[in-house]
Amino acid sequence: MAKAKRKKVTKTKKDIEPRIITFACNWCSYAGADLAGVSRMQYPPTSRIIRVMCSGRIIPTFILDALTNGADGVIVSGCHFEDCHYISGSKKAEKMIESTKKLMHLLGMDERRLRFELISAAEGAKFAAVAKEFTEEIKNLMKKKHG
Repeated sequence: MAKAKRKKVTKTKKDIEPRIITFACNWCSYAGADLAGVSRMQYPPTSRIIRVMCSGRIIPTFILDALTNGADGVIVSGCHFEDCHYISGSKKAEKMIESTKKLMHLLGMDERRLRFELISAAEGAKFAAVAKEFTEEIKNLMKKKHG
């Protein structure tokens, strides 16, 4: 099976808007993002949402690939622990995020570029708030890095 070639994204100093990848659980977080959109809640267009069946299915490779191929930040978002449609998917994701942050530290990457959130289908406002807050945090990290 042939591997798809990925084009690495290069950024210029003029390119100040961060690129954020959001892995959103199909059952809760993606529905929360959809609610934010249909409710016309304002949040930055910096996020690219990737729907996954469960946040517990995200592996460190997905996150590290995103960060090394041009993303400035990654959000992994899943169901609240007690509402997970796959029982323990969000708990598994939480543990994976912690180990990925340790790996990022070992690789010399800023762990603040990765965030884990629990967002239900009814929390469109929370999705919008997290997107705004994380975008600002990433912008500040970019300013410190580039001076």
